[in-house]
Amino acid sequence: MNSFILLSLFATVIVGKSPRLKFVVHEPSRFHFNKPENYISMYHQEGSDTLYLGGQAMVYVLTFTNRGVRDLQIAAASDQTAIDTCKAKAAPLELECDNFITVIQKVNDTIVVCGTNAGSPRCWMLVNDTVLTDVQGNGQIASASDISPPYPSQRSISLPADGSLYSAMSSVAGHAGSIRRTFGSQKLLKTENVWLLNPQFAGAAIIPSSQKFKEEIYFFFSEINKTARVDEEPYRARIGRICTWFYVISRWMKGASKPCWQTQWTTFMKARVMCGAGTTQQQYNNMKQAVVLTAQDKRAGVMYGLFSNAWGRTVICAYSIEDIDQAFSTSKLRGYSSPFIGTRPGMCVRKNSSVGGPNEIKNLGVIRYHPEIEDVIRPVGVAPLDLPTDDQITHTVADIVLAVNDEHYSVLYLGTDQGKILKVLHTSEGVFIISQYSLFRNEGPVLNMAIDSQKGHLYVGTAMEVQRLQLADCGRYGDTCRECILSRDPYCGWDRARRKCIAIPPGYNVTTGALIQNLDHSNSSVCGEAAALKQRRTSPREVVVQSNTSIFLPCPVRSFHATYRWEKDNCIKNYPCLFSGDFCVLGPVVDTPLKEGVFRCMATEDGFKVEVISFRLVNNGRLLAASLASTLGLSILLAVSTLWLH
Repeated sequence: MNSFILLSLFATVIVGKSPRLKFVVHEPSRFHFNKPENYISMYHQEGSDTLYLGGQAMVYVLTFTNRGVRDLQIAAASDQTAIDTCKAKAAPLELECDNFITVIQKVNDTIVVCGTNAGSPRCWMLVNDTVLTDVQGNGQIASASDISPPYPSQRSISLPADGSLYSAMSSVAGHAGSIRRTFGSQKLLKTENVWLLNPQFAGAAIIPSSQKFKEEIYFFFSEINKTARVDEEPYRARIGRICTWFYVISRWMKGASKPCWQTQWTTFMKARVMCGAGTTQQQYNNMKQAVVLTAQDKRAGVMYGLFSNAWGRTVICAYSIEDIDQAFSTSKLRGYSSPFIGTRPGMCVRKNSSVGGPNEIKNLGVIRYHPEIEDVIRPVGVAPLDLPTDDQITHTVADIVLAVNDEHYSVLYLGTDQGKILKVLHTSEGVFIISQYSLFRNEGPVLNMAIDSQKGHLYVGTAMEVQRLQLADCGRYGDTCRECILSRDPYCGWDRARRKCIAIPPGYNVTTGALIQNLDHSNSSVCGEAAALKQRRTSPREVVVQSNTSIFLPCPVRSFHATYRWEKDNCIKNYPCLFSGDFCVLGPVVDTPLKEGVFRCMATEDGFKVEVISFRLVNNGRLLAASLASTLGLSILLAVSTLWLH
């Protein structure tokens, strides 16, 4: 009976898609909050070691080094009047009657900081990384309530572009959401209420262009679906698009009773985004987050959207920026069937151009009342990315990496509700989960992340701590060419001359360089036959076995894409694994008498077999008391596991 219970503990089989490698990382570059920060905003400038964090009544200025983190904490308390007013209104949560910093952005040379200020939003400038002062002069600024929400649970998005700050405010408590240009030297603009139906914003990104006047900003959000049936989700995911350049047309509208276009976008358009399995009715309509990668040709790239369904399951869908651009440029407008005369409504035009006259004014009226296009934006490959279904994704960032074959590859970093990070390679063939990082001693959802491609760092924050992780973590993959190549990490390559796995250096010359990779397939043949034939052997660890005990032998799983088996006495017999967490365990069954002999754990991957660990069992013939013998097997397992780990 005891043996059956013990065997049941290890009878978990690893199934489905999983990270190839798993690492537990506790780097010195980490910062612990003095109290839980359940809402954190984050700003990081490429190439800097400084990270700005917004918390509850506090701005954290963190400077990271390889040895630790230097922190400066700047108090940002709410006005007492605002606190009293908030409590009198019976805020959604009394704890939200404080100043939660929701926006930290750099516009030109000014770091703008905005917070909820206990339901009465307020903005400041951060001077010399030490002092918060009221926002002043050099441009225009909208009301702080257009930049920061009154409560941290209300989602807002901010994006600096072309010397201005763009803000998107989600709808809450009957207040319509909006997209606005809120700070800078350019005209302050906003969307009309009828264009957005209770939006919940998920992200924003600049889509660059070689022609500056064609530069666009995409906003990603979910809207309420007013026509949804009882069995349908009440959301629809959207992409909204505006041009960063705005042309003044007041001289053509002098006779208008309301010069409406003076303060509203003349180019706003939106499209529906679908994410779901093409062969089923299952759709993910609630967009939670979106990130965009653009390559050197700028108009090409990919958008990754994090979606959830009514049951809270999360998936990632990928979209072609070229497909999105094509849809906005050619699709019919929903509810409008007449031909366009002159410039197509919603197109970006040059400032102070000759656009004007009755036809252009008519087209502006068209886009005002018909901003949605008919074409639906569908994901590349039709279905969501093939990721583990048991991981609840809470946040994502992405990077585009130039590999040694002179091709660009996308790498996704997915933060989970357990505080783990999945590092994922996305190619035209699908996804490959490079590794999983366990970063935090206190498990909790990943709340925010920032990526620095220039310096090669990932910043990850939970409610309890913030940690910095290397993007090119090549030394963890092993000391052989085969281990390096099978990692399929675009940041890393095998250096034939130095015989080690190294980070691709900046400015690497793909013509004369000696590094090798194979990112499209899990195939290490590029290493050559000599590396493939090299067989690793281990020295058997001796374990003394009592006659009436059950022994469990542990084999640490290194690659979760390998298959593991036990061999006895040089392949005379083979035995399968029973899995317990990250161990392949050999336990006693009818045809596996674990009494004496040499047992070797073998891992097979990419067609090659490698010895992981081995044990020599020695039977001393003695008997133990029954109560002791029934538990000794598990004790030996744990003891040997500890021995191996240390």
